[in-house]
Amino acid sequence: MYMGACQCISLHMKGFPAVDIPRIFNVTESAHRIHNPFTPDKFATLGEALRLEAGTSVLDLGSGSGEMLCTWARDHGIVGTGIDMSRLFSEQAKHRAEELGVADRVTFIHANAAGHVADEKVDVAACVGATWIGGGVAGTIALLAKSLRPGGIILVGEPYWRVWPTEEIARGCGAGAVADFLALPDLIASFGKLDYDVVEMVLANQDGWDRYEAAKWFTMRRWLDANPDDDFAAEVRAKLTSEPWRYATYTRDYLGWGVFALMARA
Repeated sequence: MYMGACQCISLHMKGFPAVDIPRIFNVTESAHRIHNPFTPDKFATLGEALRLEAGTSVLDLGSGSGEMLCTWARDHGIVGTGIDMSRLFSEQAKHRAEELGVADRVTFIHANAAGHVADEKVDVAACVGATWIGGGVAGTIALLAKSLRPGGIILVGEPYWRVWPTEEIARGCGAGAVADFLALPDLIASFGKLDYDVVEMVLANQDGWDRYEAAKWFTMRRWLDANPDDDFAAEVRAKLTSEPWRYATYTRDYLGWGVFALMARA
């Protein structure tokens, strides 16, 4: 469920081997329960908005540390499976399921979610912030649809431009180009062009962005203090030095993020 963990970061993951994500993300987000700009109340809102019932089956591709599936299993009685290519996050998800007493309802698998299709059709098929697995939004929706029962719901988490940027600003937000993301109205319209109705949406706010991004800085500093002689320390130090300014200058004002609930048109 992580966003680039945002899609900003995922741009650098294309073609990466299936065994794990790049080490920098396992370091910077090792203390995160949610690997995108959502806060716990946003996932609670989304679960309520979807009117989840006990026994609802959910597939989550790019499930991160499992917070969405675990809390929905606790609060709504859903059953689910999460697939994630981070070995660390997959283990954290299993621990979270045990902590919340839902390990009998949710399963987490360490694997590359790209191309994954459920053995049995599910009620909700989600990819919340990792649409690189399908080569973009359209490809990811097509992939999720293969696991979805008729009348089921697809969840897609995706960035969008809050303010239209220059190419320089887009790169500062972690995108390769302005064209990598759409403005919110255009993103919503794009779902219709794929013959899907948008039936719900929950958008991140700036507090969520702050929690997602700023928490990385503390984690990096703690990691550096504990690992001063690690060969990876120089890269982590460079990122800690640059990220607060980059985020405050670019991402915070320009990039939005949301989860969109879609149903195929009859």
